[in-house]
Amino acid sequence: MRSLVNPRSTDAVLLLAALAVTALYIAVSGGGFPLDDSWIHQTYARNLAETGQWAFVPGVPSAASTSALYTVVLATGYTLGVPFALWTHGLGALALALTALLGARMAGQILPEVRYIGLVTGLTLVFAWHLVWAAASGMETMIFSLFTLLLIWLAWRELTARSGALRDVLLRGGIFGVAAGLTTLTRPEGALLVGLIGLALLVARPNMTLRTVIIWGAAAVVTFLIVLTPYLLFNLEMTGGLLPDTAAAKRSFAEPIFALGYLERLRMMIVPLLAGGQLLLIPGMIVFVIMLLRGVRTDRARLLWLLPTVWGLALIALYAAWLPLPIQHGRYLIPALPAL
Repeated sequence: MRSLVNPRSTDAVLLLAALAVTALYIAVSGGGFPLDDSWIHQTYARNLAETGQWAFVPGVPSAASTSALYTVVLATGYTLGVPFALWTHGLGALALALTALLGARMAGQILPEVRYIGLVTGLTLVFAWHLVWAAASGMETMIFSLFTLLLIWLAWRELTARSGALRDVLLRGGIFGVAAGLTTLTRPEGALLVGLIGLALLVARPNMTLRTVIIWGAAAVVTFLIVLTPYLLFNLEMTGGLLPDTAAAKRSFAEPIFALGYLERLRMMIVPLLAGGQLLLIPGMIVFVIMLLRGVRTDRARLLWLLPTVWGLALIALYAAWLPLPIQHGRYLIPALPAL
């Protein structure tokens, strides 16, 4: 079905709005970065650009950067000679804009008959203050949020895929695998979403036979591992594990909180996310899920429409269980908000 609103006009509005609101936040906050982690990323990126080493201290390789892809992207700015603050804030604003553009298209895919659904959804994302903060924070949070929506959108493409030819299935699966690898390089918990999507496609099989799903999945796994393996091997050499040093350090920092029950930790993680207008969207989320579940028995493809909700709730549940730190506006859980 054709869109009822010119997508180019919507894109322009969302792009300008994202750039403007991020620039306003940066100007009001003084133009710096709010977290020490932001400066750790900058240090790794500068050293990578200047010495070619993955190190916080030049000459001493280390694995304390949780987001390998973000470090590489920041290093590109140093290599090009762009002022680091301009490059970093520009990346955040662009990621916010692209998240809004992608969210607008996904909303239009769900409800193509609703006028201005893309514009309203996109503006809701742009003006969600958690996301504005993430865009200006100098952290990987906004880029990771973008990648999570991209993965869900790539899964949704299978709902309308017209070709079951081997070459096309391999290509679509390979593209998903590359995007999945980049998502996991941005934040390790991206692997959770990758697994959820794989499971949903295996059960739903939209326009796909079991053979097609297996071929698509095989291509995705191969390209996923190609992208991710060098980073995993580096971590294994540096730390003896698959995750960077910071993962163990932050879990140790959260150790006293584990004395609380899981439900209390879950409550602690949810509270920071409730600040803002998104609280008003919860009734709509509930109705949306109920409507979809009613039709799952007759149309398994509806499971894919549930991916945004399942991903958002799963991320919150994961952190409540593994790293219950409701710090800095709930920044570890902010990537759940665009999907929700």
